[in-house]
Amino acid sequence: MTSLRAALLALALPSALVLAGCSSDVGTSGNQGYVAGKGIITSVKAADRKTPGAVAGRTLDGKRVSLSDLRGKVVVVNVWGSWCGPCRAEAPMLAQASRDLAKKNVVFLGIDSRDPSKDAAKAFVRRFDVPYPSIYDQQGSTLLAFRGTLTPNSVPSTVVVDPQGRVAGSVLGSLTRTTLDDLVDDASSGGGA
Repeated sequence: MTSLRAALLALALPSALVLAGCSSDVGTSGNQGYVAGKGIITSVKAADRKTPGAVAGRTLDGKRVSLSDLRGKVVVVNVWGSWCGPCRAEAPMLAQASRDLAKKNVVFLGIDSRDPSKDAAKAFVRRFDVPYPSIYDQQGSTLLAFRGTLTPNSVPSTVVVDPQGRVAGSVLGSLTRTTLDDLVDDASSGGGA
């Protein structure tokens, strides 16, 4: 079953790259300064995975959180902003996935990127009943820790980190539940494309 998912991911990646390459449209948020992702999916073989730098910060509630504190679990890191339409669209799915996957030793961590105020971000969390913490990263500096790995350089982006703390896969752009489940399974099993 895992090899079937890996094959599907392997087929999806070239298609996504071709589609992304065919478009000259680069979405931006105007004054938010982000680039909209094109749904590019990447899965990394266990032998090729790299550990990101220190992903840490203060949550929307002011508590300290660090990716290194979550080692031993698969971690889904979602980069979002309350101002981002695709983030609002995928938020209910991510909230439900975090509840469903908790029994598989999977945890979620958000990075709220470039929100002008914590109030807007907190309203987003309440509206979509997001059960996991999010680092408040108004300047986008937390994302620099992923440099040299699969950098989440669009909003939304999702990075899946394996139990050893290494980046196992990512999606630049909107995410589906099937893709998320496949990336989590690959990270859990040590697989990858």
